[in-house]
Formats: sequence, C-alpha cells, structure tokens
Amino acid sequence: MKAFVQLALDWLDPKPPAPAPLTEPAEPVLPLSEVLTASHFQHPQANRGIHLGSTSVAYCLKRSPRKTIGMSVGPDGLDVRAPRWVGIGVIEAFLLEKADWILNKLQEMQERQRQMQASIIQWRDGVTLPFLGETVVLQLDASHGFKTVGAHLQEAAHDNPTGTPRVLRVAVSQTASEKQIRDAVQAWLMQQAKLNFTERLNHFAPGLGVQWKKLSLSNASTRWGTASADGAIRLNWRLVHFKQDIIDYVVVHELSHLRVMDHSPLFWDTVRTVVPDYAQRRAQLKDEVLPQWA
Repeated sequence: MKAFVQLALDWLDPKPPAPAPLTEPAEPVLPLSEVLTASHFQHPQANRGIHLGSTSVAYCLKRSPRKTIGMSVGPDGLDVRAPRWVGIGVIEAFLLEKADWILNKLQEMQERQRQMQASIIQWRDGVTLPFLGETVVLQLDASHGFKTVGAHLQEAAHDNPTGTPRVLRVAVSQTASEKQIRDAVQAWLMQQAKLNFTERLNHFAPGLGVQWKKLSLSNASTRWGTASADGAIRLNWRLVHFKQDIIDYVVVHELSHLRVMDHSPLFWDTVRTVVPDYAQRRAQLKDEVLPQWA
C-alpha cells in the first residue's frame, strides 16, 4: 500500500528532472554503406551490379569450378568468383554481408589511383621527386662537367632548414625534351642505386652467413627483387625513391633467400634476425605511392 501511495504522489507532484549528463551519449555506429553519400563504382568488365546502401557497384562476376565464393578489389574495381551452381541471390547475399569491407577497399583503391595519377612526373625544370626518402628538386644545367652520370646532387648545407629540398642539377639544357630530362635523371638514379645496393648487400651478407655473386638492376612493375640459388640478386632500381630502412628490408629479404628459398616460417625468422620490424617496413613498401614515370 505504501508503494502505491508513493507512486501516486510521484505522479501528482513529480520530482525535478535529473541533471543532464556531462557528455552526450556516443552516436550509434552505422555501417559504412549507410554513411557514404551516393556514389558509383564501375568495373570496366562489369557484367553484374548491386546496390550496397546508397552506393552502386558494377562488378565483374566470373564462374569457375571453385567450391566457394571469392572476391577481390583491384585497380579495376570489384571482381567476384563463384561456383557455377551458386545462384545470383546467394552471391548478392554474400556481397551485402561483406558490404562494409567491399566499400572500404573500393574507397582505398580509388584514393590510391588518385594519388598515383597525381604522382606522374612532369619532366621539366623545378619538378621534385624523392631520393632515399628525401625530396630533391631538379635544376637543368647544361654547363655541368659532373663526374657522376647525368646529374649531380648538391651537398646538404649544415644551415639548411629541415625540409628544404636539395637541388639535383641535371646535365641538360633548358630547352631539353621531357625524354632527355627523364633519361638523364634515370641514368643518375640507376648509378646511385647500384652503389647503394652493393654497399648494403656487402653490409648484411656476413651477418646472414651468405655470399652473393652478382647484382643486376631490374625495372619490373610488380617485383622489388629476386634471388637465385647461384647467388645472383636482382633489385628494382626505383627502390632508391624509398628511405634507406625500406631498401635495407628488401636487401635483407633477398639475401635471406640465399639461405631459405621459399617464404616459410623459417624464411621470415631469418629475416627477423636482421630486421625485427620487417612487417612494418614491408607494409610501408606496399602502401607508399612512388612517382609514376611517364
């Protein structure tokens, strides 16, 4: 009875409202498909399409003898692979379930493509490019007389403010064509790459207990290096755009193959003995956008 009376009194003469909390409650976490504004992703070989929230995704579906549904996001967009016997409804249910992952990867790939487009080098006086992780600015100088091939990098001044680019004097005239400028810079970079890689191979090989026999420079579009059982090492000369610690990771990676020719746990343990943070360096190597040589 007392409880009933108290409830009645509270209803007739309500107590002052409790003070508002000092902080607002967190907003509910929404799926990425509901957060993104309306957009569209189009695969050049698209044969199917689906709406993931407000986003339209035209994707390339390929049938195969595989047993499960698989997908990947690349420069072209979303590729889906599915068994021949799986219906479209099942495939689309799978894509809807993975909507956040798909949209996140498509956004990342779109941004990377923008960065790559913006990084195409316009070969002219005053353009900048990275060398050993440092920004250098090209200065065309036909008077040259350089001892090094193609160009000469000025020494860093002790009173030079941090972040101010050093000048790479290129041995061509102001009227040189883009190809002439590019070829002169490439000749110099390849020379620097050969010197740098040779020094680092000699530095790390004794610690790994291996002996390399030959170094070649490659221009591969998808591989940074290779190693053969006979001691031959091939390294991509464009590695000279990276900081030294990234170059060192690739050098150690290839030297480690002279002990373990596969990518087994034993191989990665070998790399780890010299580069304990190899996973972080490997991620940087994968993620960093380098200049695009037009």
